[in-house]
Amino acid sequence: MTQIGFYYDQTRCAGCKTCQVACKDKNRLGVGPVLRKVTSRQTGAYPTPKMYHVSASCNHCEMPACMAKCPTGAIDKNEDGAVVRDAEACIGCSSCVNACPYGHPQIDEVTGLSVKCDSCAEWREAGYLPACVEACPYRALDFGDVEELAAKYGADLVTTLPVLGEDTTGSHTLIKARSVALEDEGVPIVL
Repeated sequence: MTQIGFYYDQTRCAGCKTCQVACKDKNRLGVGPVLRKVTSRQTGAYPTPKMYHVSASCNHCEMPACMAKCPTGAIDKNEDGAVVRDAEACIGCSSCVNACPYGHPQIDEVTGLSVKCDSCAEWREAGYLPACVEACPYRALDFGDVEELAAKYGADLVTTLPVLGEDTTGSHTLIKARSVALEDEGVPIVL
């Protein structure tokens, strides 16, 4: 079985949130849920403060905690390894929301059901990349088979950052991290 995943080049990310907006638009999400979220963080203090950005969505994990805790089987893995949600089976119980160590599934207050990134499965079937990848003006995101992504982008990739917590689920997001993001999780800032 192949395993899909995201590649995120943090050294190229400017925190512009174009990926976040493209995801919300493609998924027709109103106020509230954000399936790809961009945050900015600061470390250090004057005179040498540092800043970095994190663009994160579902990691399409090897052992998805959200899937393991879903009481109705509404969350499953596709043949390509994408972790997807069946809207018909979801009862909005928040089990997936509470289980994900990364905070990616969310409850849509309008529908009362959970929502999560499915890596734009329908678009990919039509030959496109996920909306966030297509939209990124800095080409900080890529998507595909994780082994091919690792071969393409090098061996210095990580699957988590201090701000994201420990990788306990087998994340399939490969990150080319900025050194400052590996040193300290910093504090959130709003730009």
